[in-house]
Amino acid sequence: MTSRRELLVQGLVASVALASPAMARRSVRVVSATRRDDTIRNLGGLGDGYKMTVRPDGSHLIAVNDGPGWADPPKAFYTTRTWQMAGGPGAVKFADLAGYPILNRSERPPEAPHYYGHGLVQVGNTIYQFLGTLDHAEDRPRRWTGAKLIWSSDNGATWRNQDGSTPVVWEDWKDQSRTSMAFFEPDGCFSLLSILQYGAGKAGPDGYVHVYGLNGSVDGKMNELVLFRAKPQDLARRAGYQFFAGHDRAGRPRWSADILERRPVHTFPLGWVNSVNLFPGDLVVESWLPSVVYNAPLGLYMMSSAGIGVASDGTEFGKASYFGLWVSQHPTGPWRQIHEDTAWKPGGDPQSLAYAPQIAPGWIAPDGKSFWLVWPDLRGIREFGANGEGELEAALSKANTAEERTVIETGVVRRFMPGFSMNMQRIDLTLA
Repeated sequence: MTSRRELLVQGLVASVALASPAMARRSVRVVSATRRDDTIRNLGGLGDGYKMTVRPDGSHLIAVNDGPGWADPPKAFYTTRTWQMAGGPGAVKFADLAGYPILNRSERPPEAPHYYGHGLVQVGNTIYQFLGTLDHAEDRPRRWTGAKLIWSSDNGATWRNQDGSTPVVWEDWKDQSRTSMAFFEPDGCFSLLSILQYGAGKAGPDGYVHVYGLNGSVDGKMNELVLFRAKPQDLARRAGYQFFAGHDRAGRPRWSADILERRPVHTFPLGWVNSVNLFPGDLVVESWLPSVVYNAPLGLYMMSSAGIGVASDGTEFGKASYFGLWVSQHPTGPWRQIHEDTAWKPGGDPQSLAYAPQIAPGWIAPDGKSFWLVWPDLRGIREFGANGEGELEAALSKANTAEERTVIETGVVRRFMPGFSMNMQRIDLTLA
């Protein structure tokens, strides 16, 4: 006969499971992932990046770098721009986020610093975004050197600098510092940032926003994943950041206000960060900047990431990229790999140069057993370098307005690199 004590214990366990479904599902184990090539689609647009967050209404915000996005006709070749993405994988609609600060590449001096949109999150009506910036070296590959934070408290209608001032200012070289930017470290750590996505307009269940970064811009550092957390209201206040500082003897995460005490939360494979630029003035691409999403139905965290394929001399995009998927029970790991491609060629395309895979946080199946991945592809970039750049320069010399230049540039880039746009594919998970 079951004792009263046993009944009480059983009741307590049941009540905990009901209160926290994720705790009741801790026995779920993902053993592998399958890329469904029959589901590959191209959603158009022009650009890359595609960091996403889910808004309270269930739609996505998506950051697009180096292109006009989905504007038709294209209005400007933006360094970065944020778009609204409504609908599910089968019926997607894009709209410009009108209030976002203008960062038109053609309207800025060539020698001015560029800012590229990365980590993006919306909590309630407030949106936060980190933008990475580069050094201005001319005699070596350019390195990521800092991260600027901008934010909007009115659902994206108006935007502010980190200190709350408005309008947004794109600091010149002499004005970039730890005072004006969220990160401006001597070794470039946390210059590239990606924010853990929990769901529609939400922070984590512990009230924190978790932000992943890379530990530098060279192989051996760029493949080290580091992490900090902050309450949403503290994201604009560096003093509120807590850096992951390893685990204690009981396996619990340690957090420190001192960035020098940071420890990698995960380490990706070596050999996938370029040391030579494909074209003069190009930049070191963001190898290993991950996409991390909470899969609520399965009660686990999922991470996608890619390393750029480099040639034997270290040149970027010398071969197909590395692609991997990982899962964990905690934001701080340990991360267990469930899929690996050492020559990532979506759809079996031998010319593919796919990179920067992103998990669409709002496109996870209700049972958690599948999700959608998006990415850009630079297939054709070498042909563009050999023939397209000259053709583009000749055509641009005949343009009379900035709008004409944008239309010409968009057309030439799209013709040589049709995959430099938003590609999508379903990923199926196999559970034990």
